[in-house]
Amino acid sequence: MTTVRTPAVIPWFQDGRLHFAVGIEDTFVPQEGIGRRKLDEYELTQHYQHWKEDLSRAADAGADTVRWGIPWYLVEPAPGRFRWEWTDRVVGHLGSLGLRCVVDLMHYGTPLWLDNEFLNHRYPEAVAAYAAAAAERYRGALDCWTPLNEPLINAIYCGEKGTWPPYLRGEDGFVKILTQLGKGIVMTQRRVAEIQPEATFVHVDAGFRWSGAWPTGERAHLEERRFLGLDLVMGRVTERHPLRGHLIAHGLTEQDLAWFTGQAVTPDVIGVNYYPAFTTVHRDADGALTPQEAGTQGLVDLLDAYASRYGLPLFLTETSRGGTVEERLAWLEESVATAVRLRAEGMPLVGYTWFPFFALVDWLYRESTEPVDRWLVQMGLYDLVRDADSTLLRAPTALVDRFRALAAEHGTA
Repeated sequence: MTTVRTPAVIPWFQDGRLHFAVGIEDTFVPQEGIGRRKLDEYELTQHYQHWKEDLSRAADAGADTVRWGIPWYLVEPAPGRFRWEWTDRVVGHLGSLGLRCVVDLMHYGTPLWLDNEFLNHRYPEAVAAYAAAAAERYRGALDCWTPLNEPLINAIYCGEKGTWPPYLRGEDGFVKILTQLGKGIVMTQRRVAEIQPEATFVHVDAGFRWSGAWPTGERAHLEERRFLGLDLVMGRVTERHPLRGHLIAHGLTEQDLAWFTGQAVTPDVIGVNYYPAFTTVHRDADGALTPQEAGTQGLVDLLDAYASRYGLPLFLTETSRGGTVEERLAWLEESVATAVRLRAEGMPLVGYTWFPFFALVDWLYRESTEPVDRWLVQMGLYDLVRDADSTLLRAPTALVDRFRALAAEHGTA
């Protein structure tokens, strides 16, 4: 049975505005091992030290919304024992700034005490219990939640490619991890909604597109597979779903499917992530795969795909590009213009997010031995520049003023 909530007031995302947001990159993979370093983007970009200025800069840049995540592995260092001191300060400052926060409850990494990570049989209940604790503590301050960021990317990295814990490989691994993630998403949304009936839920999905010479059926399979995270939690993997047989062949049971159908949840908003330089994967005649520049046409195609499949409000929850300030400015102009046009044509697009707000650390840092600065990717409105005392200065670019102007121009009803 799908959960139904009746808000007492018009939800914020239905106020007729195009909401302008920025996001703080918040990937957390704390597990270390030989040849694998801890990956905590807040630590590597010094957000733990500079959080107050970072969020103040977001408001100053004209954003009315920020995507920001709670580092689960730090706030719950042992099962059921929480440390909220830092997040209390952050949440208080968000309130003083008037910034709405779309909270990433789960952005890849699990706590160190959860052995076998996502594969642990307790994972769905553990993540839901942590989410419920956050919802209870910040009732009245935070009311917009993303149960888990990019379930498909998570399942690929942790279950198919063996890049992140628990390092499974192949389609069986992919299905095992996706099943656990899906159960965690469902239980998280249900637990948070019990505590905050007025809460809104933004389910964020990674965008995927394909071009070139794909074998017969493979591209169609990939295009269908990209929706599996949402389809599972929304109870849409029924007898007629084209990948139902594939999922069962790789370990998903009829009992699992019945559970998802019976416990289905529906997001209020679907977040779509799109990067013009690498969301689209091209396959040449020899089978080599390379990222393909797809520009605004790729963005339109992806948003259309989610709009037609689900019929729910959409939020562009991540977009940006690397490169020079001039190249980033060009994408800011083109992507905002595209968002404004799509809204005028009737697409239920409620928000636009430049992500990341400042530079991020490439995930390849985790498997390298090179200094972190080797992996800084300047994709933000602010660049990160290391000072002589090793402080990562937030250096404003021309994108800050332009983002502010675009938000003022288009961020009204």
